[in-house]
Amino acid sequence: MLSSFLSSVIAVILSVVVMGLGWVLAKRAISDREKNSPFECGFDPIKSARLPFSMRFFLLAIIFLIFDVEIVLLFPVLASMTGSFSFPLMIGTFIFLMILILGLFHEWNEGSLDWAQ
Repeated sequence: MLSSFLSSVIAVILSVVVMGLGWVLAKRAISDREKNSPFECGFDPIKSARLPFSMRFFLLAIIFLIFDVEIVLLFPVLASMTGSFSFPLMIGTFIFLMILILGLFHEWNEGSLDWAQ
């Protein structure tokens, strides 16, 4: 009983200290002139900051996100397969990988992966 109470008090004190530290640092950062400027690199901008991104850059970011999510979804499958073999899990994983491979071939045939033209 005393141990759980002591743990709760320590957790509350630690939370208050971290929140106070964040509040103090945030107040200091608001008054910084460089942080309030549109560019933080130390020189004034020459061109407009509202130039559109390249569509190739956007597609690269989307492809990266897709394959990043793929790794996140496949890692638990691999971890569960080390313990025991499950046929439905294997079929589901195979279908998931086939969808991803078909999507990759579609991107390739569409020309999204051709960077040099």
